[in-house]
Amino acid sequence: MATVTIAPARPRRFLEMLLMLLALAVGVGGYILTSVNRTGEVPSDLVVHVSILVAFAIIAEVGVHFLAPYADPVILPITVALTGIGLAMIHRLDQSYALIGGNIVGRRQLIFVGLAILLGALALIVLRDHRKLRRFTYTCGALSLILLLLPMTPGLGHETFGAKVWIRIGSLSLQPGELVKITLAIFFAGYLVANRDNLAIGGPKVLGLRLPRIRDLGPIMVIWLLGIAILVLQRDLGTSLLFFGLFVAVLYVATNRVSWLVLGFVLFTPAVLLAIRIFGHVRARFTIWLHALDPAIYEQNGGSFQLVQSFFGQASGGLMGTGWGRGYPQLVPLANSDFILSSLAEELGLTGLFAILLLYVILIERGFRAAIGVRDGFGKLLAAGLSFSLALQLFVVLGGVTGLIPLTGLTAPFLAAGGSSMLSSWITVALLLRISDAARRPATPTPWSDSGQIPAMAGGTQ
Repeated sequence: MATVTIAPARPRRFLEMLLMLLALAVGVGGYILTSVNRTGEVPSDLVVHVSILVAFAIIAEVGVHFLAPYADPVILPITVALTGIGLAMIHRLDQSYALIGGNIVGRRQLIFVGLAILLGALALIVLRDHRKLRRFTYTCGALSLILLLLPMTPGLGHETFGAKVWIRIGSLSLQPGELVKITLAIFFAGYLVANRDNLAIGGPKVLGLRLPRIRDLGPIMVIWLLGIAILVLQRDLGTSLLFFGLFVAVLYVATNRVSWLVLGFVLFTPAVLLAIRIFGHVRARFTIWLHALDPAIYEQNGGSFQLVQSFFGQASGGLMGTGWGRGYPQLVPLANSDFILSSLAEELGLTGLFAILLLYVILIERGFRAAIGVRDGFGKLLAAGLSFSLALQLFVVLGGVTGLIPLTGLTAPFLAAGGSSMLSSWITVALLLRISDAARRPATPTPWSDSGQIPAMAGGTQ
């Protein structure tokens, strides 16, 4: 019986360190250019700022070196680069807000970044094998429901811009839905890897599509009702779309059946149309989207002023941008959170925005590559789900600020101000690093069977 000798994979940590230096240069460069362009001087607290960023990067790099040595060397530097760009833009906006008495959030965002990196490192320390998460499939499902219900708890939740998605504990505000993206991804992956054979069996064929059997519609109907409940009770179209899209995408990956995608769209569309008719908040967002340049919509309270100002800012940025600190992104409400992509487009131009989007695309592609390379079905679905959630959230945010789709209130991962988003984004990256480490780790030499097929690995699936 012949054996296959697998050469040990080289972790390529030197490449990761080189990319990490470039990532730090991007964030620090934006911070310096902002002050130089606005005051003509290097910022007085440059040493402190750089020291904090370098400390964060060292903690992340050393943690990955020891805890996930075979992880993709590109994932962490890209995450650090996006985080650094976000911190630089938030600092730049703070300078403008300081002149007009606005909310200064830069130092608080640094604290959130530090906590997020430490929490990501803790996730890598505790979770040495991603397959252990499969044991908590239904626990994560129950936890998801609890987190979603928290904003509707009297005395704990509060409404912001018409959506009930926040909880307040003292002076601290959190958005539980950001963590639900992770717990639901774990639940979906665990459930579907155990039931995908039944879901993959086709039923009647209609218009060239093999539809699922009636008895297998239960899971998608439950998730559809969950999405509708979020839309009805919390009035949050963005979160509802994100969760439902996440489930349908993971379901498609598990079964490779296009009919699930079609069925998901058919189920979700009438629910949105009904919400437009019933809820004034949802209807207002669609009205703003469709008639943003209407003077009556622009001038009314809560109208399209925010969206149109972002259009003006992006237009003034042009191809190359006005330069760090030389634009007026502070004129757009929530420029450092919901509209931070618009702020970056104004000062870095279309070219700079495309470069940032390219970083996102590479990060998402590396996540899907980990999904393809990992040897167990649960890891494949979890990595695919986490990567798709990043992709869908980016699309929704970018589509909102450019007028492609209605505004939803979601924020750009790693870039936007906000602790909940930063924490969940770094936990997502930690899980992708863990799965990537498992996918790239050299496999134990495996004997060939007589049929020429490689036996399934322990804990994996064929």
